[in-house]
Amino acid sequence: MTSTMVRTFTEDNWQHEVLDAALPVLVDFWAPWCNPCRMVAPVVEAVAAANADRVIVGKLNVDDAGRIVETYGVQGIPALVLFRNGKEAERLIGGQNTRADLQALVDRHS
Repeated sequence: MTSTMVRTFTEDNWQHEVLDAALPVLVDFWAPWCNPCRMVAPVVEAVAAANADRVIVGKLNVDDAGRIVETYGVQGIPALVLFRNGKEAERLIGGQNTRADLQALVDRHS
């Protein structure tokens, strides 16, 4: 379940919601069948809620966005990628990332 603070990104809204965004954007590349993705989801939601004025946070289902996954070379999920000014700024891979890890990522880029 996604909180109201976490947006849903798709191939249709990617350009507008991520690449053209005025704020940095943290994208959670995930899939519903991925256990580590489900484990990191509450952390992503907490960071979204705590930083709503500093960063846009959303999820992209890799099963539905093959073109974007290929474009950014996402090979393992969860992949947490921070975009700034339409470009990838930094990437964290795996479900072991803590709230402190994600907060530090946001702090470095916002």
